[in-house]
This record gives sequence, C-alpha cells and structure tokens, in this order.
Amino acid sequence: VMDNQARAQELCRVLFDIFFLFYSVTLLGNTVIIMIVCVDKRLQSPMYFFLGHFSLLETLITSVIVPVMLWGLLLPGIQTISLNGCVAQLFLYLALGTTELALLAVMAVDRYVAVCNPLRYNIIMNNCTCIWVVIMSWAFGFLSEIWPVYATYQFTFCKSNLLNHFYCDRGQLLGLSCDETFFTEFVLFLMAVFIVIGSLIPVIISYTYITSTILKIPSISGQRKAFSTCASHFTFVVIVYGSCLFLYVKPKQTQAAEYNRVASLLVSVVTPFLNPFIFTLRNDKVKEALHDGVKQCCQFL
Repeated sequence: VMDNQARAQELCRVLFDIFFLFYSVTLLGNTVIIMIVCVDKRLQSPMYFFLGHFSLLETLITSVIVPVMLWGLLLPGIQTISLNGCVAQLFLYLALGTTELALLAVMAVDRYVAVCNPLRYNIIMNNCTCIWVVIMSWAFGFLSEIWPVYATYQFTFCKSNLLNHFYCDRGQLLGLSCDETFFTEFVLFLMAVFIVIGSLIPVIISYTYITSTILKIPSISGQRKAFSTCASHFTFVVIVYGSCLFLYVKPKQTQAAEYNRVASLLVSVVTPFLNPFIFTLRNDKVKEALHDGVKQCCQFL
C-alpha cells in the first residue's frame, strides 16, 4: 500500500510539473501576442484584432481550469470545491468556450472577405464592424450559457459528492443527480447542436469559397501565400470543433462524461498552449513584430 501511495504521489508530482509548464508557457505566449497586437502598428488590422481577443479567450479558458487542477495535483486526495465555486467554474468554462466558437466563425468570415473580396476588405471589415462583432460574440457566449448552467444546478445531487474529473464537468454532475435528467439533457443537446453546428456552418461556407478562389490563382506561389493566411485559423478550427463535437454534441451527457477527459485536456490545456506557436511560427508579420520587440527590450535593458 505504501509503495502504491508513493507511486501515486510521484505521478502527481510529474503531472504537476508538466501542466505547470504548459500553463506558464500558455500565459506568457498569449500575453505576448496580446501585447504586440496592441502595440505594433503593423498588426493593426482586423485579423490581428481578432487574434488578440482569441488569445485572451484561450488564456481565460485555461485559467478557469488549470489552477484548480494544479492545486489538486499538488495536494492529492484533498482537492475540494464548493457548490458555488463549481457553478462559477462551469459557467465561465462554457461561456468562454461558446464565445471562442463564435469568434472562430467571425475569423473564418474575415478570411473569406480577405481572400475573396480583397479590394473591399477595408470597407467591409472596418473598425466599427470588428468591434461590434467581437462584442456580440462575447455577449452571445455569456448569455447563451445562463440557462444551461442554471438548469444543471436545479437537480438534487444525492448519489455522491465526488466528481471523477479534473473540473466541474456537466455530464459528471448530471450523473450524480437522483432526479430524472432526460428532458434537460435533450434540451442541452439541442442547444449544443445549435451553438456548435451553427457556428461551424459559416466556417464551412467561408472555407469552401476560400478554397475555390485560391485554386483559381494561376501561380503556385500565389496559392501558397493565400493558403498561408488561413492555415493557422484552419488548424484551430479542426482541433476546437473536433473536441467540442466529441464533448457536447451527444444526446446522453452522462455517457459522454466517462470518455471526455482527453478531449477536455485538449480544449483547456493543449490548444491554449499551442496557440502562440501556431499563430507566430506561421505568420511572418507576427514574427517580425516579435523580433523587433525583443530587440527593443534588449536595447532598453
């Protein structure tokens, strides 16, 4: 027994080190992106305006989940969270995630306008339009998750007070309820379909037109340049929507809860960690801004 406890504690320490490293790099990388988007004049365009908000969302999403998880790994066996804390964590996680889906759809439309209507890009995607679509994305994300979270916490939880997860997962909570949850789960399923599929439709339509337009470009170098402006965004679309379809677009949430830990880690830990690397390594303007920023900091020091 002592040997098993020692091994469990060692595993917790290793996991703590790994996730703490991921979280630290995530905070640093996304903060740097937000700062250079705000400061560098070369990045004062709709694409980078949306990227700054996307980085902010990634930082907030991982900050809602990872610190609590790290605390549990640091002190294994005594990780607790109050009911109010659980409500807050679930609401923020779902609201920020919904906002991110809406913003990904907006970014897809932005890329469509840039590739398919380049001469009208600055007119269509003006400052006023960009600000309003971002405000609407945030408002939609937070308002749409009020009822789902409220409905989840109207049930009586009497089976156990233990969640077999690293955060307050809705499927796990519904599994602990002694009440009949079928109708609520069905409504939550329909809402998830509306949010995920509804935000995915403009992405699919935009990339269909983008691909068709790019293939008409006669030169290979021109096609590569056009594809490179969308590659980073498309990578995140595949990862985020794939995870969300697996996590939430299922009629029986309590069944999905047993299999979604890897997908949850992907959404809350891995994608925020990858965000700075994907958007900087594949974007020449961001790399130039980072290089100049580092150079100026070194000169100042």
